[in-house]
Amino acid sequence: MKPIEIREKLRAEMLEELDSFKRELLNLRFQWQAGEQRNTAQYRQTRKEIARIKTIMKEMDLGINKDLFQKTEDRV
Repeated sequence: MKPIEIREKLRAEMLEELDSFKRELLNLRFQWQAGEQRNTAQYRQTRKEIARIKTIMKEMDLGINKDLFQKTEDRV
């Protein structure tokens, strides 16, 4: 998911997405321990998605890149 797509979402939607990725990461860990998971790239990609969402949420909290968020707020 691209940062632009994340910025278009509401904060509640971002939190739901974050929970979803965290659950997926947990499942990937269990699969890895059980020897079922062979694709390590998926684990890395999930971690990146979590970091991307957290970064954008922190930007919103601190007021960084307001011009990017104002565009999305005007659409809502």
